Amino acid sequence: MTETVGQRPPATALARASTLPSRCYTDPAGLDREKERIFGRTWQLVAQGDELVRIGDFVPATILDEPLVITRGLDGELRAFYNVCRHRAGQVALTKGNRKSLQCRYHGWTYGLDGTLRACPEMEETEDFAKEDFGLVPIRVEAWGPFVFANLDPDAPPLGEVMGAIPAEVAATGYDIATMRRVERREYIIECNWKVYVDNYLEGYHLPIAHPALFKELDYDAYRVETFRYYSKQHAPIRDLRPGEELGRDRRYMRAADGESDALYYWLFPNTMFNIYQDNLSSNVVLPLGPERTLTIFEWYFSEPGTGAGWESMQQTIAFSDEIQQEDIVLREQVQRGLRSRAYDTGRFSAKRENGVYHFQSLVREFTEAPLGEP
Repeated sequence: MTETVGQRPPATALARASTLPSRCYTDPAGLDREKERIFGRTWQLVAQGDELVRIGDFVPATILDEPLVITRGLDGELRAFYNVCRHRAGQVALTKGNRKSLQCRYHGWTYGLDGTLRACPEMEETEDFAKEDFGLVPIRVEAWGPFVFANLDPDAPPLGEVMGAIPAEVAATGYDIATMRRVERREYIIECNWKVYVDNYLEGYHLPIAHPALFKELDYDAYRVETFRYYSKQHAPIRDLRPGEELGRDRRYMRAADGESDALYYWLFPNTMFNIYQDNLSSNVVLPLGPERTLTIFEWYFSEPGTGAGWESMQQTIAFSDEIQQEDIVLREQVQRGLRSRAYDTGRFSAKRENGVYHFQSLVREFTEAPLGEP
């Protein structure tokens, strides 16, 4: 893959490229490979900071089929471990809570929030056994604002390197994400491959046809996508009010003085999205449930949730987002049906509008085709 940072890929590469073949969206063996080579080697959004504020807080989580537990230790440190007792593989945390230790409900082995084995009843007669050798197995964990990420790969680049300029750019928009409050969470189960979902997210090409209300808000001619090593950034300027249009009646958003940065959409490889508007930020995590079934989790954040008119405005924002989601669900499920057809194998990219999709699919090829240990 020819690396392009902060710009479109070479015109010839994109203009000549074909999309991933349809088997990549339907083959169970392909999903197994992606679980190992993509989801097992990338930063995954696994918890929210408001669940891990106090000393002693802990939260069970998963990266696909791997059980994890995230802890706020007695020393205040954020840590993550495989949620697997070292005795007979029971889980040490079944629900979130606040304690000074974690205990497996199978045989009572007890661990500190730093992962050390503190108690293991009736092991005195076991030869060549030392408690210090049987602590919980740690994994990497990092946080950005309210978002807690974990990575199963000890050799993966740090989260900050993967996110690049995203934190600084979000801060420059005026968002203090550390103080934003989570207001709502919604889950959607969609009958499509997880990559169909991401493909759809990474282009504005379908806006004029698929999203008439959103199309009214955005300056489509100025819509563009920048690609970076492990993420992409969609610029979606809010367009000016036209004569006769009224804010609140015909339009939801008004173009800010600087214009360009009114709406930003960040995608972090492989399956995390951050959507930034003038009055809210939402996260979106896409998780494969099977080769043709996907769970997507939306969570909305506001700096000052408020009550009354402020609360009503938030609910309108969430409803608007849900409207767009429902429109996209119909498209994604139609695409999945088409991918199973004998009439289709690969397609071609719009060189003008689909560089973000090309970038994503190139990363999928890179991670699934390279020998383990690379890149």
